[in-house]
Amino acid sequence: MFQESTAEAWAARFGTPAPEGLPDLGRLLNHRSVRDFTSEPVPEAMIEALVGAALSAATSSHLHAYSLVSVQDPARRREINQFCGDQRQVAHAPWFFAVCADLNRLVSQAPDPAIPDAVDTIEMYTVACVDAALAAERMVVAAESLGLGTCYIGALRNHPHEVRRILNLPDHVFGVFGLCIGWPSEENFPRIKPRLNPDQIWFREQHPAQLDVQEFDARMTEEYARDGRDEGVPWSARMARRASLRGLSGREKLQEFLHAVGLNRR
Repeated sequence: MFQESTAEAWAARFGTPAPEGLPDLGRLLNHRSVRDFTSEPVPEAMIEALVGAALSAATSSHLHAYSLVSVQDPARRREINQFCGDQRQVAHAPWFFAVCADLNRLVSQAPDPAIPDAVDTIEMYTVACVDAALAAERMVVAAESLGLGTCYIGALRNHPHEVRRILNLPDHVFGVFGLCIGWPSEENFPRIKPRLNPDQIWFREQHPAQLDVQEFDARMTEEYARDGRDEGVPWSARMARRASLRGLSGREKLQEFLHAVGLNRR
């Protein structure tokens, strides 16, 4: 598992031969979301190393504006999964983390709590979410280098009030996403999933006036067919539907929660 060479992973990811001179990137192009895990435990010492990797990620202005809450108690895991869509990977992963944007530390540990009076701004909320994402991705890269599988859980945002209660999150803290970590099962091990070609993401000097995803639509139609999910709807249309209010699963109301806990007010 995760054994493709960099060139093989490039071809699987982008549908084109690897560019000449492509360096060996280890497993960085081999990522896939793993939803089936073995029952083999992941030693806590290994998880401590992954947390160390997370803490070694860049952090804006050295703020450390995030926190990681591991959920190992079976009853609490079941309850958190109830509000994450009852997903099998959340239920069975050896380790589950709630990755949080966390500005509480800046307030609670300030010599005068009145000093950090901008924690309710969209800028500080953005900083905290970016910090959390950078730390989690560093954790994922480290995990995959050890042969572990991972899966992000955006559904942690579906029921923020319940997540706050279950995890005892204070004001100025928001669960941005979950993260499952464990040893991947060989059964149902996923393929490398196609991505947009680099020329659809990497723009030189300025953003283009026009975009063209027809080639990617065609590749994804083949991918859907391989998975038995070909509904005659191209990727671009599916993603438009995903970005509709109906596709947000209640998350369109997140601002109400954020305001209530002192975030993103202005």
